[in-house]
Amino acid sequence: MTFRPDRPFNDLPALPPKQDIETRAVLKACIEALAALAELRVSGQIIPNQAVLINSIPLLEAQASSEIENIVTTTDRLFRFANDIGGQADPATKEALRYRTALHRGFGILKQRPLSTAIAVESGRTIKGVALDIRNTPGTALMNDTSGTAIYTPPEGEDLLRTTLANWESYIHEAREIDPLIRLAVMHYQFEAIHPFIDGNGRTGRVLNLLYLVDKGLLDIPVLYLSRHIILNKVQYYRYLLEVTTQGAWEQWLLFMLEAVRATAEWTTGRIRAIRDLLEQTAA
Repeated sequence: MTFRPDRPFNDLPALPPKQDIETRAVLKACIEALAALAELRVSGQIIPNQAVLINSIPLLEAQASSEIENIVTTTDRLFRFANDIGGQADPATKEALRYRTALHRGFGILKQRPLSTAIAVESGRTIKGVALDIRNTPGTALMNDTSGTAIYTPPEGEDLLRTTLANWESYIHEAREIDPLIRLAVMHYQFEAIHPFIDGNGRTGRVLNLLYLVDKGLLDIPVLYLSRHIILNKVQYYRYLLEVTTQGAWEQWLLFMLEAVRATAEWTTGRIRAIRDLLEQTAA
């Protein structure tokens, strides 16, 4: 593989990764993350009205995922305008709310068919509020905000992008010998490396993470507040993503994502219990 940050990475390796990614450290972290996720799933089932969760925690996820892309709003504004029919919210709040809508729509589609490139496109369109599709124009590059130099230039050419996405989709569903949580980390890296849209790739990828967990039966509803960990560790998130590309450093990336699942599953479980306690106190 050849990589230069200022040239399209058309040599992006297909999945699965060539090296053994199920190292001892990764498998240990995977067990811990699966246990935390299982506890979260059970905790979600004790809330009598699931709508309470689907209408609250995903708003926090929408806020954090948007903030990663420097689209900043507040939880107060998100809840205030969550059902805003008249469109009075500010642009940042509207964009964050579209993330929540994309998550809801994707969750609904999963009841008819499994996670796919088509769902990724639908999610990206919802997040951006425009009829985007797979990139077919050159010139997309990720730049260093300080120096203005290219950090990464994703693959170019619509045919190539569709081929890599087909491989990505196959890996999600067919690499059954790999634990689903490890596949989650691999699929997230690959989607961000493909960078199939002109804009909205990061948020779309994070929506797909939650939909994948539902698709694989690890969650009943998409309520893992995963972007919380990413925004608290934003520098490491982007560094480890890039080091998979430049160094093939899969283990550190996998450990980061597995820790993100474990930590946010525990945090989200705590919030669900707090919601349940508040419901009981209010009823009393």
